[in-house]
Amino acid sequence: MIAIRSNPENSSADQTFKKGPTIYFDGSCPLCSIEIDHYASRVGGDKLGFVDVSRNDARLGADLTSDTAMRRFHVRRSDGSLVSGARAFIEVWETLPGWQWAASVAKIRGVLPVLEIGYRAFLPIRPFISKVMGRFSAHKVSK
Repeated sequence: MIAIRSNPENSSADQTFKKGPTIYFDGSCPLCSIEIDHYASRVGGDKLGFVDVSRNDARLGADLTSDTAMRRFHVRRSDGSLVSGARAFIEVWETLPGWQWAASVAKIRGVLPVLEIGYRAFLPIRPFISKVMGRFSAHKVSK
């Protein structure tokens, strides 16, 4: 795993990451951490800010509670607006050169609602998948 950079410029909860979108992720979720590590390691990953919402000292902003942030994927755009779910993934994909094709596909009329339905269907099974990923990771480390 690579080290995730937090927002060095995010000294107050209401500031946004100046270089690009800020991703709010559940660092206690092995599956989420793998995904975030992937995004951070890509070309353009240095343009993303990362806030681990599982930490007690996470700076979320006045419009995002810890409970809400733990339930859904959220991204704060550079302009300070907050998006979640499938729309939040599009913000990330637009920033990363290797993923811009996915953002383009997601913007085709009718695709975003389908992605959102898929994301909502995934949310209830995320804890199970995360638990499996956590066990798999533990086995790989112990060998």
